[in-house]
Amino acid sequence: MTARNPFRTRASVAAGRLTAWLSRSSGLGRGGVIGGRVTLALDPRALRRLGRERTVVLVTGTNGKTTTSLMLTRALAALAEVAANSDGANMPDGILAALAARPDAPYAVLEVDETYVPWVAEQLQPAVLVLLNLSRDQLDRVGEVRATERDLRAAIAALPGTVVVANCDDVLVASAASAAAKPLWVGTGRRWTGDSTACPRCDGRVETRGGSWHCGCGLARPEPGWTLDGDLVRTPGGRQVDLDLRLPGDANRANAAFAMAAAHRLGVPPHTAAARLRTITDIGGRYRTIRRSRHSVRLMLAKNPAGWAETLRVLDEDTPVVVAVNAQEADGRDLSWLWDVHFERLRGRQVVVTGERSADLAVRLCYAEVAHWAEPDPVAAIDALPPGGVELVANYTAFRELVGRLPGA
Repeated sequence: MTARNPFRTRASVAAGRLTAWLSRSSGLGRGGVIGGRVTLALDPRALRRLGRERTVVLVTGTNGKTTTSLMLTRALAALAEVAANSDGANMPDGILAALAARPDAPYAVLEVDETYVPWVAEQLQPAVLVLLNLSRDQLDRVGEVRATERDLRAAIAALPGTVVVANCDDVLVASAASAAAKPLWVGTGRRWTGDSTACPRCDGRVETRGGSWHCGCGLARPEPGWTLDGDLVRTPGGRQVDLDLRLPGDANRANAAFAMAAAHRLGVPPHTAAARLRTITDIGGRYRTIRRSRHSVRLMLAKNPAGWAETLRVLDEDTPVVVAVNAQEADGRDLSWLWDVHFERLRGRQVVVTGERSADLAVRLCYAEVAHWAEPDPVAAIDALPPGGVELVANYTAFRELVGRLPGA
């Protein structure tokens, strides 16, 4: 711990680390969250103090936070050591634990839950804030997405020194980021438009034409400096960089464009960043393919309607699908989002439903006219399928449990 942190912070961090070690040793968890919670309880200013004299990047949005954060971490590692909450613990406790784990790292890339951005940003005064997208998610915990947009807009207006790297194709993001003194717009295209039909400023209708959008009140799509075109990223200087990622899907190419734009702002050349992004093959087990007895299982994570829309596009059409859904606190207790997912895309496949809330999912699939059967245990669901490939899609806690149970995941 460096001299810039007073004794109280050093003692609080030490207590947090001890608590985290006890949690891991007793098998209660990874320890990061509880360790951070203890530190903050003992020193409420610990986050501010641990963030001093670092170049901090915050990454937020409904989908893509963990992936984009890992990409940025990998890119900025070309410059120096980076502190990061790569385990996805994106609330203040986990963020503090990540900073405490690497007290001397000059850079920090921190994934932040959207609802905590105002407080975390005020504490850390980031050099860069990456704002990916905003859509409905966990209504019982997060609330209505337009309220989130308003809170982010106010927080961004209070960060005059922060460069905001923002999605110009997302109406809600563009509204929030337009309050920035230094916006850097990225255009990646947008498929999920279910939350962008009405203007967040005046409630008027948002008109879409071609790749642009506008509202009568004057809110309109900003001109992007960085654009994604297929597998190519075009920089503000007109250079083209071929991504050639090992991660599947348009969503991950979009994440890469945001990561490259933010990394470039901090001094990493686009070609250097792209080369480092090509080394990423999975995100905490996501997209990894493992062997289990007679099966080859690809692991996928989908937590909300926008995430499911992207996941359904990358599923192999001829491969059986196991869908696991829980509704624990980290997932959100409210499962009404199931009715916003276009599960009709699964018609004609072998589909198995599993997880704590498999009955809710089964009802939704019945209405989607998707033939399926239920197996309470996700691993047993895999084993019951014919030999060959399996696409396994799970929401947050179901995915985490499966990664812990499947060797090689």
